[in-house]
Amino acid sequence: MAAYERHVFVCTNEREPGHVRGCCAAKDAGKIRERLKELVKQRGLGRKVRVNASGCLDQCEHGVTMVVYPEAVWYGFVKMTDVEEIFESHIVGGNPVERLQLPPACINTDRCPHKGGGTVTLGIGR
Repeated sequence: MAAYERHVFVCTNEREPGHVRGCCAAKDAGKIRERLKELVKQRGLGRKVRVNASGCLDQCEHGVTMVVYPEAVWYGFVKMTDVEEIFESHIVGGNPVERLQLPPACINTDRCPHKGGGTVTLGIGR
């Protein structure tokens, strides 16, 4: 089997209710993943695009979080209303959705505005 053109990982990690870091599962991550899978199937892209559930991506404060490879584009605060835009623009068209991307200063760091420290200019349009 040939390598996928795009591989999408959607964090579906679940934490106990009220956890200080929150969790993606409580923010409709499962539904977001399922909708992406439906769109892939509808477009007949199953041999080119793979959508997987992921365990914790350690970006809980940015949830729902997803990452698209091979570009390694990290998205944060993804909502159901964003799914079609990400699918059409990035997964199909190859153009990442800038307004939803997590800034590098927020990825795999101890401090960013969402974790209660540091200041960063966000690329997120919300």
